[in-house]
Amino acid sequence: MDVHTILLVLSVTELSQASSLGYDYDYGGVPLWINRLLGEPSVFSLQGRMAPGWFRAVNPQACPVECDCPIQWPSAVYCDQRGLGHLPVDLPPRTQYLFLQRNNISTLPADAFSNATQLRWLFVDHNQLISGLVAKTALANLSHLENLFMNHNNLTEVPAGLPDGLRQLRLAHNQIQQISSRAFHNLQNLTLLLLQGNQLKTIGEEDFTGLLSINLLDLSWNHLAEFPKYLPPSVQQLYISKNFLTGLSDESLQGFRNLRHLRLNHNQLRNKDLAPSAFNLTSMVELDLSYNQLTSIPLMPSTLQYLYLEANHIQEFSVSSFCRTLGPMDYSQLRILRLDGNKLAYHQLPPGWATCLRVLHRIFI
Repeated sequence: MDVHTILLVLSVTELSQASSLGYDYDYGGVPLWINRLLGEPSVFSLQGRMAPGWFRAVNPQACPVECDCPIQWPSAVYCDQRGLGHLPVDLPPRTQYLFLQRNNISTLPADAFSNATQLRWLFVDHNQLISGLVAKTALANLSHLENLFMNHNNLTEVPAGLPDGLRQLRLAHNQIQQISSRAFHNLQNLTLLLLQGNQLKTIGEEDFTGLLSINLLDLSWNHLAEFPKYLPPSVQQLYISKNFLTGLSDESLQGFRNLRHLRLNHNQLRNKDLAPSAFNLTSMVELDLSYNQLTSIPLMPSTLQYLYLEANHIQEFSVSSFCRTLGPMDYSQLRILRLDGNKLAYHQLPPGWATCLRVLHRIFI
């Protein structure tokens, strides 16, 4: 493990406790990375941990009356779960981490952060933000902003004026129906974009223009009926689960030389609408096709390591789906294969399957 970076995770017990308290520590389905050596603060709420008066008693620095400013994290301001209808006034200029989640904020005026231009992390999850009430210049001057969290709001558009230093943008569970042209044109440094749980039906040719470094793109829980044509070629993790896809063409994945993880579970994929070479991508390590309408196993690249096909209508196991030929050097790299919830049984596996899948660790039927 990299000693400079610590992954912030919750154990099952902690998650259960969090749920019982009514808190939500799921920031769009992707864990947060925090760097303790940089002094980055905890992302957990301070609510219920200590009396607010204690923070003011031991911290002589200015702090908005609606918020807490812990002395151990002088650059962090916690204003979460306060019932706020607007941003606190007089944010300290030292503020780099601002926690505003779970309030009733609907507007971000043009001067919202004029006194906090050093912001690096901004959490506005679980508020009532409305696109027409978010000023186009509200975020534009935050040149240090790297992580912007706007999950679970009422946004119908991608906010305008996003600063070009952003590395993470989380817009999950809003009401975005389309992406305005060139909305991300200046975000060359963005590596993570969450758009799941919106109302996207199509992806236009210029919708993702400018995203040169994107690693993870989540378009799950939208209304996509066709595999999007115009996606950033740099993407390594692509999630299009829980849409209305029925098939893929031979060209759907062409150009994705770095794609390693593809999740298409909970769609309506059918074999007749899948081109024979739809998944012929040697960079791919994980493929999730579970909960679809497949009746046979599509052709898979021999480099694939994790394949999830549970809850389809598959009735036969074809070795040729994994190995075109069999020999000392011709075998699949598959480690995990899930076929449970189909119309298959172990005794139906054909001869030679174990020779083809010779490095398989687990198979579920």
